Amino acid sequence: MTKITLIKGDGIGPEISDAVVEIIEKSGAKVEWDVQTAGLDVIETEGVPLPERVIKSIKENKVALKAPITTPIGKGFRSVNVQLRKELNLFANIRPCKNIPTIKTKFDDVDLVVVRENTEDLYAGVEEQIDENTAHSIKIITRDASIRIAKYAFDYAVKYGRKEVCVVTKANICKLSDGLFLDCAREVSKGYPQIKFREILVDNCCMQLVQNPSQFDVLVLPNLYGDIVSDLTAGLIGGLGVAKSANIGDDCAVFEAVHGSAPDIKGQNKANPMALLLSGVEMLKHIGQTECAGKIEKALYKTLESGIKTADIGGHATLSEFTQSIINNI
Repeated sequence: MTKITLIKGDGIGPEISDAVVEIIEKSGAKVEWDVQTAGLDVIETEGVPLPERVIKSIKENKVALKAPITTPIGKGFRSVNVQLRKELNLFANIRPCKNIPTIKTKFDDVDLVVVRENTEDLYAGVEEQIDENTAHSIKIITRDASIRIAKYAFDYAVKYGRKEVCVVTKANICKLSDGLFLDCAREVSKGYPQIKFREILVDNCCMQLVQNPSQFDVLVLPNLYGDIVSDLTAGLIGGLGVAKSANIGDDCAVFEAVHGSAPDIKGQNKANPMALLLSGVEMLKHIGQTECAGKIEKALYKTLESGIKTADIGGHATLSEFTQSIINNI
């Protein structure tokens, strides 16, 4: 039995969490849930969106499954996601993007992985208000973090039989910061002669992704570009509602749905649990329960092939109906 921290989030988070927990349990997975609350719903009672008890739970259990948590735009508290990554040193964000059966998209040959550095760049949050008309934000790139994420990308390629790692920067403009990231990737690539190495500028990368995404295999990027490009690649396979994600550190791993908390449909039984469910599947693989992970994937695909889908992916099913169909197929 593996103990997992479950962060239910806010908005639609609690209802899709309940659905995913039910599906995982029906698969026969040997997990015990340590349920934690965070986000908007706990500020009134505890004063902060990410109580220390949540961090403590993840450090003890080593693995967490996290539903979406609202991040205010332009004001309010700092992103809980950023805090989690910083507190737990979750240096690698992994976003596999592969076509899903029956979900129609512009391309049917997408199979790539975005490896995003997760701890620095503009997300370090080093900002300064110079005067009422000027603000500065500092882009931080370090050699240690850049080498670490490049090694992770190449090790991932070796482990999963990938053929190429492509480093994505804007080193022609940010010559020192992105230049350092690029130099580190070049240095690391020399230790992996069996993996092809490629360089591309981020603007060109985005254009190429929407013209011919099948040319890419593993992409490794600094934090900001990784955030943007990983959402772009999610769009290639149907959107954030079907995109899985993992945040990996030396000691802990947090698997999460990366879409928003969708407060406008909260409690209406309309939400799509697929992104959190697929992240949960990756979590089961991570803890060695691959048989149960396979059961869930097969049941999900059978549900989709039968035409049972939520509204965001072209169907009419409620969250409850979609969940029950997956359970029946298990």
